[in-house]
Amino acid sequence: MNLSEYLQPTSFFDGEHPQVGVFTDAHVDADSLVDRAVQIYQAVRDEFQYQPFDIRLKAEQLHSSQICNKGFGHCIDKASFLISCCRHLGIPARLGLARVRNHVGTERLEQILGTNVLVPHGYVEMYLDDKWVKCTPAFDKGMCRKLGVEVLEFNGKDDSIFQPYDREGADFMEYLEDYGTFADLPLDFIIELMKKEYPQFFDGTGFIRLL
Repeated sequence: MNLSEYLQPTSFFDGEHPQVGVFTDAHVDADSLVDRAVQIYQAVRDEFQYQPFDIRLKAEQLHSSQICNKGFGHCIDKASFLISCCRHLGIPARLGLARVRNHVGTERLEQILGTNVLVPHGYVEMYLDDKWVKCTPAFDKGMCRKLGVEVLEFNGKDDSIFQPYDREGADFMEYLEDYGTFADLPLDFIIELMKKEYPQFFDGTGFIRLL
């Protein structure tokens, strides 16, 4: 298997940028790639606050170095940044996109969107120990405490894509459709999906703010 395209920096996944490198190196000190993957997953999950209301669709706003500057982001932002960090570490990584339904903690978002279906949701696939494993760094510890769900852990060996239930056993998150994986951020495809699902939020500026 040729993994080179999942190791190379791109315009969006700019893992060679000094800011990405400084963040990554400051949070990783393990020797094995699996342990390094777990450390950087935890760092991106918890050091960047999950913010679903700030959605930017201009290319220059979506580079991982820009996300690093913001210090927060929605699921695709955080997944993109994690991919850049992984590639900086020599871990092949790619972006996955899916259609999901969120059952918990989305009352405000549902009022704005008119639905609890989120499109697209971004997750990460890393190539570790000769296989692809999925992980989702979106919800930080603070958000999980607020929503009453366990923090989503990742061991570098098994898929970890979302808590199916909250602590009370109620439905939390379900995947409805998977759109596949991408070596780079497919911005045109993301915009196409969002225009179809949420046409009311597009005004031609390339910036959607849901607040």
